[in-house]
Amino acid sequence: MELKDFMDLSKLQKIQDKFSDSTGLAAIAVGMNGEYLTEGSNFTDFCMKYTRGSMEGNRRCVKCDNEGDGTYFCHAGLMDFSIDITVNGEKVGSVIGGQVLPTPPDEEKFRKTAQELGIDPDQYVQALRKVPVRSESMIRSSAELLSIVVNQLVNLEYFKHSNAGRLNTLQEEINHSTELIQAINDNTSHLKTIANRQKILSLNASIEAARSGEAGVGFAVVAKSMQDLSSQSAVIYNDIEKSVAEITKSTSKLSALFEEGSL
Repeated sequence: MELKDFMDLSKLQKIQDKFSDSTGLAAIAVGMNGEYLTEGSNFTDFCMKYTRGSMEGNRRCVKCDNEGDGTYFCHAGLMDFSIDITVNGEKVGSVIGGQVLPTPPDEEKFRKTAQELGIDPDQYVQALRKVPVRSESMIRSSAELLSIVVNQLVNLEYFKHSNAGRLNTLQEEINHSTELIQAINDNTSHLKTIANRQKILSLNASIEAARSGEAGVGFAVVAKSMQDLSSQSAVIYNDIEKSVAEITKSTSKLSALFEEGSL
């Protein structure tokens, strides 16, 4: 599973950029194959141009990248972080970064490091002075917050992607149900009309039976039964109409939610 298979990476880039702008920490998203998924935010020349630009410095940095977990101190004395991005318990990538100082630097110490790495000490210290300084607690809290936000975003995008087909099917079934409800309404209306006609016919039959005297007694009983049945049918049709109206109301709400994008 890869992030780019189910989400728009520009959303991840936007969160990453905002995070770096507000905290001063560098950040970049990396896939499981080591491929960069976003463009680096707030990366420093101290790390990228000088430390990683030297053979020995890059070797030490790669070692830190591979072994570092959570928020940690790198070999050069800066603080970095590594955040796992997981979906359903499966790691699908990470966000790495940091490149900040937890305290004001001891420049003489960094001059010695520059000599070990084969870097011009003056240039190294000049780049060092541009590195943001943040408290250790702030760095750890910021990395933890980024982890929460990124994982929530990624899991939401995965849910939307994996359930898109199901939601489309549900929408189709709602539309089909709406058509069936309309058909029931039409048929119920026709049956209600027939029941009303039966009621009128049975009433006319009762009148004619009364005019016929004793000869129409049996016919009057049948007419009365027809009248009772038509009355009962009318009550049933009214109940059906009420139930259909409630179902129509529910399906209309579901359709509205789909159109608004709430589902």
